Amino acid sequence: MAPTHVLRCCQRGLAWIPVVFIALVVCWSYYAYVVELCIFFYLIFFHLSFIMFVWSYWKTIFTKPANPSKEFCLPKAEKECYEKEARPESQQEILWRVASNLPLYTRTGTGGIRYCDRCQVIKPDRCHHCSACDTCVLKMDHHCPWVNNCVGFSNYKFFILFLAYSLVYCLFIAATVLQYFIKFWTNELQDTHAKFHVLFLFFVAAMFCISILSLFSYHLWLVGKNRSTIEAFRAPVFRSGSDKNGFSLGFRKNIAQVFGDQKKYWLLPIFTSQGDGLTFPTRLVNADAEQAAVTLHQEPNKSTVDVPAGPFGDSQNHLLSDEQRGSNMEDFLADGALESSDHASFGLTAETCTISMDSES
Repeated sequence: MAPTHVLRCCQRGLAWIPVVFIALVVCWSYYAYVVELCIFFYLIFFHLSFIMFVWSYWKTIFTKPANPSKEFCLPKAEKECYEKEARPESQQEILWRVASNLPLYTRTGTGGIRYCDRCQVIKPDRCHHCSACDTCVLKMDHHCPWVNNCVGFSNYKFFILFLAYSLVYCLFIAATVLQYFIKFWTNELQDTHAKFHVLFLFFVAAMFCISILSLFSYHLWLVGKNRSTIEAFRAPVFRSGSDKNGFSLGFRKNIAQVFGDQKKYWLLPIFTSQGDGLTFPTRLVNADAEQAAVTLHQEPNKSTVDVPAGPFGDSQNHLLSDEQRGSNMEDFLADGALESSDHASFGLTAETCTISMDSES
């Protein structure tokens, strides 16, 4: 038992190495640009991009992933019956009884209720178990080693902004240092120790620009399609079958689901995403008559999901009304011309994604 505990502690410690590496690179870039080069004319924009980059990176790292609420846990009696049953068919019967009161639209590959034996919880739509965090994460996208955290419902907006501001930061450094880099190769730059910083500033900034650009473009495509990375690899399964566009509501509404209704807050790393992470409007909601009328019962004045609090109550619980649901298909067709094709293949990424492909068959 002790060696396992020590191994787990070592793994947690080693998981912070990529974060420390990025932090050191950012600190060095600040020193090299501000202290060594000291391009005074550019310092205002540099500090603005630097602050937004660090702010969004911090929020991505330290925002706790949202987990399923206790409403998705099996009651004590059903849990005991589930653990005693050896046949999967009997276990599914128990899950179906409990899930009849829950707002669930997605199924396993075989049409069953998605259940996590590790967390002992019925998985809400778009929820998956992260093996690295050892917990179920609402609207899980992937586990990112560069932030040592799971990217999901509670911090996906922060992750997108982190990619955006890191790209702006690197582009700005590469563009403003380029003239000194050219002077370095033509031997026109004074022979000082700043030459080292000029050389590596440009190379590091250019390298990260190329890799982050591909990753950022891919996630913008996912936002426009209202898909997670997991759903891009494996389409969610509904009662009517698998549908990769099952959660797509049209380009504009897909963007609003991640960034919220108020555009003035889109560029700030503040939580403004729509919904509660437990339920999501779908294009197929009216086709699923069995679950269409199900709502999640919630105790008065009690939050069901641990997500960052903010002054945007209307955005955090903005689910489609009946009229909006009826117009989903019309909006989807109208917005279709704005969406990119269904093919996204990027060879370079700034990140090694650990995706939880938990078995649901």
